[in-house]
Amino acid sequence: MATAKSWKIAREIGDAVIKASRNPNRRWYGPHMAAAVRAISERIPLVDFILEIRDARIPLSSDYELLRKFSPFPSKRIIVLNKMELADPLELKKCMDYFEERNYLSYAVNSHNKECVKQFLNFLQSQVRELHKAGHSGHTTTMMLLGIPNVGKSALSNSLHQIGRISAAEKGKLKHTTVSSQPGDTKDIMSLKIGSHPNIYVLDTPGIFPPTLNDAEICSKLALTGAIPDDIVGEIKLARLFLTILNSSYEYKKWAKLCKSQDLTESLSDESSKSDGKRKRQYPTDHTQDFIVYDVRRVLYETISAFDGNLEDDISMGNLIETQFAALRTVLRVPEEASEFADLRVASKILNLYRTGRLGHYTLEHVSAIAKY
Repeated sequence: MATAKSWKIAREIGDAVIKASRNPNRRWYGPHMAAAVRAISERIPLVDFILEIRDARIPLSSDYELLRKFSPFPSKRIIVLNKMELADPLELKKCMDYFEERNYLSYAVNSHNKECVKQFLNFLQSQVRELHKAGHSGHTTTMMLLGIPNVGKSALSNSLHQIGRISAAEKGKLKHTTVSSQPGDTKDIMSLKIGSHPNIYVLDTPGIFPPTLNDAEICSKLALTGAIPDDIVGEIKLARLFLTILNSSYEYKKWAKLCKSQDLTESLSDESSKSDGKRKRQYPTDHTQDFIVYDVRRVLYETISAFDGNLEDDISMGNLIETQFAALRTVLRVPEEASEFADLRVASKILNLYRTGRLGHYTLEHVSAIAKY
């Protein structure tokens, strides 16, 4: 399988992000981020645990550079691979083994799955008990969540807070940190209680990037996974990068069954639209509905399977992607309009389906091929 590093589109995206990070007019590293760095740096030596939240799809590229200033770590660090539901399960297991071999404590979690978060909370509580056995005498344990923008720190904080309060039968109003699909929406450090007896608090922090970025390969991965605002690169380029990765992988072959019968998509649509004998209303413009997602998968499978060009060649790959964009306009119900606007609508919908796991599970880097750590 060709990696993102191999492709011209990935290099172009990476270079665009680097350029943006060096442009003072884009306020890449604004005053709020500089203030957050100072506040976090002051608090790191005071907390008991550091939960470094990373994106499971890019477990190395989403590391938190600010932590490199602290060696050895003043607190116990746990690498938390969030968004595990979006990553390739086999690659995720290799990544966990990779960290274990280097004596890094790590844990994979899906912050939107209650059972998964509950198990993670149990794991954290076990770590607190070990800390107390080692001589920690405080009645309160503090954990600071750190990470780059949009790796799911706030979503995980909220889930831990909610489940922790339910488990402890705590009363009172729930607190919530701001959760957004847009990177950089968390501006302040917020404390949330996640456990009692002993008391455990997590500190949710703003996502932080270094003042400048210099590695084009890493930048392309950050952009594709949504850690960097889409408008820096443009959704069309990002969607083309995703299709490049899909076209050069084996993920699409899982959709072969969608082409065995012309009526399969329709039957799946009928099944998904029924609930307790009642038919749910279908909205053809809502690309997240099952029957449209099935159509998208089928079209992508058919276009890749019918292509007889060289998928290792940038030009041939570009031709295939143009064919896919044209076919996707129909299944995504994009109205006839100027090509540029139609492609933007297609790109936006495809990016959303990729980032929510509807078009497969992808790990964009392989730890076995990287000797960074």
